[in-house]
Amino acid sequence: MKLPFGPGALVAAAFIGPGTVTACTMAGANFGYALIWALVFATVATVVLQDMSARLGIAGGMGLGEALVAPGTPVALKWLSIVLVLAALALGNAAYEAGNLSGGALGAGAAFGLPAGSQRLVVWGLAALAAVVLVIGRYKVLERLLVGLVILMSLAFAGSLVLVRPDISALMGGLRPGLPEGSLLTAIALIGTTIVPYNLFLHAASVREKWPEGGTEALRAASADTRVSIGLGGLISILILSTAAASLFGSGMIIQNAGDMAASLEPAYGPVARLMVGTGLFAAGLSSAVTAPIATAYAVCEVTGRAKRGKTFRGIALAVLAVGTMIASLGIKPVTLILIAQVANGALLPIIAVFLIVTMNRRSILGDNVNGLWSNVLGGAVVIVAAGFGVRLVMRALGLWP
Repeated sequence: MKLPFGPGALVAAAFIGPGTVTACTMAGANFGYALIWALVFATVATVVLQDMSARLGIAGGMGLGEALVAPGTPVALKWLSIVLVLAALALGNAAYEAGNLSGGALGAGAAFGLPAGSQRLVVWGLAALAAVVLVIGRYKVLERLLVGLVILMSLAFAGSLVLVRPDISALMGGLRPGLPEGSLLTAIALIGTTIVPYNLFLHAASVREKWPEGGTEALRAASADTRVSIGLGGLISILILSTAAASLFGSGMIIQNAGDMAASLEPAYGPVARLMVGTGLFAAGLSSAVTAPIATAYAVCEVTGRAKRGKTFRGIALAVLAVGTMIASLGIKPVTLILIAQVANGALLPIIAVFLIVTMNRRSILGDNVNGLWSNVLGGAVVIVAAGFGVRLVMRALGLWP
């Protein structure tokens, strides 16, 4: 049976990284099931925007970066977009890549009981594996690897949730919007780690490799893939949060990441629980370590007019991986790079979302595949939230918001 996964699985693999796993773990450990609604909202919002991005790639025949610099785009917006893309993606993903590799190594250590001193070796091993995938570069290889990792994460975190036996009524109660005291920043973090600007570039470019011929059937397949794959990604986030809520909320344990959660589960639930959570974190780190460099290469090549899938593309992707590997293996804290990336991402998300919606209403590009009323309404709602998130992220990065 053919699985209904495609480019959407790349997007899911990209946003379910160590940062998302940590955010979900902390949300569950500190606030129980109360913030599940935030993940549901973020998943729906991501489906709305990514579906537009996929239609742009298939029906419009261009990537989002190409649309940004296409004739007809205001010059000021064009240059602002280029600067933000280079700052948010080229710099930011290089810094975040260190977290992807370190998170994957942390998961491997938790799953297989590796000694603390092996962290650097595991980082190098993950980087080497990611480099092989990037050098091979074929879309089918990438898709199969990432679909496999998404399925592995699903099984690992679903298994961990079964072991800890969640409170189903409390879990369902978490679907009702509400903010326990002190949870606002955590709720925003859950939304911010799911709705990711670079995934819009990744999706528009990758659907063209999957369905180069375009057409109605390709649009239908891409739409189904987006809903299934990103829906599964959102479910994985909910599984992680629920596992933390069931096992850690109210326990008094000090938890800083999913590796701590994996270690804390073993005394009560046995080594299988540690293996499940550790394996999920390992898969999350590896998947993001592959997708972040690729997304960066797509975006930079498109906005600068460079040919894709050539030497420049591979060079950019490998450079992001190399910088991330160096930072992770040396234990450097790339505070300045992350600060710049946070400010740029905070500004980029609402700008890109607005530009995407405007583009999706241009018949000169999309013909009859322009947005309908509900797509515009839902997209507008997402933009409002994204703008609020962007303002908060920029202000916090600048030290103006605690």
